[in-house]
Amino acid sequence: MKLIIAYIQPEVLNSVKQELYKQEIFKISITNAMGCGQQMGYTETYRGVDIEVNLLKKVRVEIAVSEPFVQKTIDAIVAGARTGEIGDGKIFVLPIEQAVRIRSGETGQAAIG
Repeated sequence: MKLIIAYIQPEVLNSVKQELYKQEIFKISITNAMGCGQQMGYTETYRGVDIEVNLLKKVRVEIAVSEPFVQKTIDAIVAGARTGEIGDGKIFVLPIEQAVRIRSGETGQAAIG
């Protein structure tokens, strides 16, 4: 079991979801996030004052999958999120030690589906 965490641009969320659905991956969690990387933000003027905006809007996608779905999930996220520009995002893959479905008490792979 693995936890896949991806940080992507908000405007590509729908295309990422569509790619995941094509691979029969339906159980995802989405969180709004802010951060910066190579983009390093931008400067704008508000009421005559220069403001440096270095935390940009991102979307955090979390997906718990069993081993056979790890590469399919990564490929789907890349297919939906890649524009070729700086700021496309990052994907992290972490091991899951234990999973428990609260409703039924199922554990392990049965808990993540």
